[in-house]
Formats: sequence, structure tokens, C-alpha cells
Amino acid sequence: MKKKLRIGMIGGGIGGQVGKWHRHAMSLDNKYELVAGCFSANIENGINSANELGIDLSRNYPDFETMATIESEREDGIQVVSIVTPNHLHAQPSIKFLSKNINVICDKPLTATMDQATDLYNAVKKSNAHFFLTHNYSGYPVIREMRRIIKDGLLGKIRVIRGGYLQGWLGSKEEESNKQAQWRTDPARSGIAGCVGDIGSHIMHLAEFVTNTRVKEVAADLTTFVEGRMLDDNASILIRMEDGSKGNLSVSQVAIGEENNITLSIYGEKGALHWAQENPNYARFSQIGELDKVITRGSVIQTSESMGHTRIPPGHPEAFIEAFAQIYSDAADVIQNKDNKDELLKVLPNIDDGLHIMKFINATVVSSNKNSKWINLSEIN
Repeated sequence: MKKKLRIGMIGGGIGGQVGKWHRHAMSLDNKYELVAGCFSANIENGINSANELGIDLSRNYPDFETMATIESEREDGIQVVSIVTPNHLHAQPSIKFLSKNINVICDKPLTATMDQATDLYNAVKKSNAHFFLTHNYSGYPVIREMRRIIKDGLLGKIRVIRGGYLQGWLGSKEEESNKQAQWRTDPARSGIAGCVGDIGSHIMHLAEFVTNTRVKEVAADLTTFVEGRMLDDNASILIRMEDGSKGNLSVSQVAIGEENNITLSIYGEKGALHWAQENPNYARFSQIGELDKVITRGSVIQTSESMGHTRIPPGHPEAFIEAFAQIYSDAADVIQNKDNKDELLKVLPNIDDGLHIMKFINATVVSSNKNSKWINLSEIN
């Protein structure tokens, strides 16, 4: 049995939300050991975080440059780094660690700007290390089974895609007191888009992952409803896919009463699939002339081609953290050259996905600024 991968973390100090999710995910399948970090730009918070996480203070670093240099020179240095900072701090740390051939697992979206995205893309292509993005909803077993069903042609030619990601937590000006809201609504840290970058990127990736085709053009209407907010908090996006299918994505962070309401419906010439993230262990499968079927994690366990792995018996719900953990688990198997490496590389979100999603985000903004004109993603650079 191979040893656990030694992993470090950039950002994710105690008190933060996203870092905690990543730590739960990396620990769930016992494939990683967190041994180092640059947890905060605030020295005191970094020390407190290291102490609480049981990290040797000699491996709690003041900045990512120092961490990358020292860890790359240690015999027991980290093999992987997890980047859990706001968007504008994704590129530079990733590039530095990649230059040391240390594998990177980075939170989404790829970066804050297209220039940063291009620089990071070039760094990945030059490095011998792997780069992964945590679009964790693609780790749900039922989602992977839906992908298999479509790939096997059971829906026939895809015609229509309907997707949505609705939240209500930014229905008022939360950025005045909420740190998570502050950076997400700040163009300098979040990038050119607000809700489209934060959660629209998730539903777009999910639609592409399940259908195995990509968005080609968008016509978007982005709105900022909360007075004084600098970025969009609601969006309606029409999409045209490379395979000829069409659809729409509804994205909002001002939909009062909604929590993390992600829904996806795929309609083909032979049938349809429907899934909701708030009840993620089930999907509905409709076929012409047949009674609807319910896809469950129980059925996925029997379908190895779906790569829909489960950890506990059906009927005991698995959800967000397990889906997150699947990305980390699959990344570990790739890094350690497991036999299924090539298949895993087909499902893990990578640098090509990240750059494409950045083009999608930017295209929606360009489209909205031009009165919802259709914009081809190839026009974005």
C-alpha cells in the first residue's frame, strides 16, 4: 500500500469556510496527510491555525513563495498543495508550486482575470505536475451515472439543457459584515463577474460534464439588484452547445429562501434526466413509452463504468463533502499512478476546463454589456 500523499494548504485558516471543506474532503478517504501551510496573510492567525490543525510551526510559512521553495527542497516535502484562497490569489501560488513540480488542487473558478488564467494555463503545460480544479458537484455518484447514460446514447441526441443554481444569502448587502460576501462581491478579488463566477461556473461545468459537450455561445442578461453592489447577483443565460443542443441557465444569489438549489435537466430525442443537488442521491430517468425510472446510489454501485463511487450503504445519504472528497480521492489516484489513472483523467476537472469556464464567465459579461448579444467563447482571450 502506498503512503499517504503529503499535502500543504494555501489559505484556509481557522474560521474560514472553504478551507474546512477542503480539509474534510482530503481526509475522508485516508489518502492525504496535511503537513504544511501558509494559512493566512495575518501571521497570528496563521500560527493559531497551524496550532489548531496540529501542524509543526516550522512548516507554517509566512508566504507561498517561501513555502514552495523550502518544501521543494525537503526530502519529506509536500507532494501536493491545496489552494483555497479568493480568486485573485489562485494564479501566483499555483504557478510557483507548479514550477517546483508540486501537484496543485485549486478551488474554482480558475482565476480572477483572463490574463491570470492564460499565465496559469501556460505554467501547467510546462510543468511535470498535475493540476486539478475542485468543481466538486461532478463527484456525485448519480451525476457520474447520468454522464454514463448519456455517453451510452440512452437519451439519443441531446436537444435541450435546463440548469439553475439559486441562492438567497446575498439578498441584502451582506458584504458590509460578512467576509465571504466581501471578497465575492469585490471585482479586485472575485474578478469581472459576481454570481456568474461564483456559482454560475458550477452549473455550467456540471451541464458540460454530464452531456460531454461544451458551451459554444452565450446570450446573457446579468443584473445587480442590491443597491451599491459592484458585481452581478442575478443572471439569465441562453447557451448554444458545440453539439447543436441549446438551453438556458438561471443563476441567482438574491433568490430569497433558496439555499443551494442546483437543478439540471437534460432532454434528448429518446429520453430525459432530471437531478437536484439538495436531494443528490436520486435522479429521474424518463424514456419514451416507458415508466420513469429512479436512479439511486444503489444502482450506481453496480455500474462501474459510471465511476460513481460510494462510501456507505444506500439509504444513508451521501452529499456535499463526499462529492468533494471524490475529487481529492481521484486526484490522489492519478498522482500515485493507479491503474485507472487514464479513466480518472477524463472526469477530473483540469486546466482546460478552467480556462474554458473563464471564457464562459467573461463571455456572459460581454454579452450582457451588449444588450444580451450572442457571444462566441472563441472571441474571448
